[in-house]
Amino acid sequence: MAQQQDGTAAAIESNFDGIVGNTHNYAGLSPGNLASAKHAQKSSHPRAAARQGLAKMKRLHDLGLVQGFLPPHERPHLPTLHAFGFSGRPAEVLARAAKDAPALLAIACSASPMWAANAATVSPSADCADGRVHFTPANLASMAHRAIEPAFTGRALRAIFADEAHFAHHPPVPAGSRFGDEGAANYGRLCSAHGEAGAALFVYGRAGGDEAGPTRHPARQALEASAAVARAHGLNPARVVFARQNPVAIDAGAFHNDVVSVANRHVLFSHEQALAEPAAVAEALRAVVPAFEVVTVPAAEVSLEDAVGSYLFNSQLVDIPGREGMTLVLPEESRENPRVLAALEAVRDGDNSIAHLEFVDVRQSMDNGGGPACLRLRVVLTPAERAAVNPAFVLDEARYATLCDWVDRHYRDVLTPAELADPALLDETYTALDALTQLLGTGSLYDFQRA
Repeated sequence: MAQQQDGTAAAIESNFDGIVGNTHNYAGLSPGNLASAKHAQKSSHPRAAARQGLAKMKRLHDLGLVQGFLPPHERPHLPTLHAFGFSGRPAEVLARAAKDAPALLAIACSASPMWAANAATVSPSADCADGRVHFTPANLASMAHRAIEPAFTGRALRAIFADEAHFAHHPPVPAGSRFGDEGAANYGRLCSAHGEAGAALFVYGRAGGDEAGPTRHPARQALEASAAVARAHGLNPARVVFARQNPVAIDAGAFHNDVVSVANRHVLFSHEQALAEPAAVAEALRAVVPAFEVVTVPAAEVSLEDAVGSYLFNSQLVDIPGREGMTLVLPEESRENPRVLAALEAVRDGDNSIAHLEFVDVRQSMDNGGGPACLRLRVVLTPAERAAVNPAFVLDEARYATLCDWVDRHYRDVLTPAELADPALLDETYTALDALTQLLGTGSLYDFQRA
């Protein structure tokens, strides 16, 4: 294991949130995601969604955390429609797709890239054999609307984390029906301190051709994909734990493990029914991280239905500078459910490492099936690695004001499903993303700019 030269004790966990795109819409494309299905075909509010996401980033920045962001993807994505045989001028492509294959148009306009937890799996330099931070974009092979994301995700990550002395980038795991990889939504890291070697917890829903998976909703994460990422990143096999997600949780709507558990440093905050074999997983993690602590919410206090509906586990568990004890950053929906709130207050007031609750409004994202944790990708960075990050993608007061102004100028207040075929929306996309790349100084980042 390579030794860090710049002080592992000073390593911190940063958050890089996905900026909500201007086609934020409710297409109901995600089987197993109950909120997505519930709000399918309703009008959305792109400007409000983007502002809510930015406000959540700003709140964490104000609390003293390092907060970055990932750029929105290009939507509508004409190359996807071209690949399905639609040709002609952009307006003709949109019109023909809306008439002949509306499901394909919905895929090309999907809002899903906003959920950065699915963007990639990131392993800290302390865990990797070559002492660099490793990135693997998720192939997202289980869902057609998400499978078009990896190419741009990889391009964006390389633009943000470009220094090869500190960062290593891998291609996605080869896509296939048996090799779905959903990124950090099914990955957690346990450690004594962020800069020390930790335990990598990969949670999977299916393995090979076994019959142990869910029966109602699809299991998206494959054991084979998780193992491939661990190998590519050079993780020490003795510090890697593979755990099966409880099929009961998947069938209840926990389409990713981050809907029923979240980790930070030595703590795993989890629903009682999150994992198929929780005791064995806890034993394996404690063997690597002696201080490991699991904070479990019993099913008798919060049902899986309440857990999925409130997304209390799709929270961010973070260390706030100057605060004793960890903080849960939760969606407002968790406060609105009395059973969930009672359980959270019991955790906060109990004998464990979680001492604070922060509630944020990300209702537009929640209505489409993603809470605070879905919106962010965690990246542990040493001081030298932080200095190597492209500063244009790190939030500060000025950048926050600039991004809010950019959203207000380019995003619609309301977007109806029928407007996805509006050629003006495509023009608005190109204008907005051109302006964003100029603000960030990235050059030609998007497909329409590189054509």
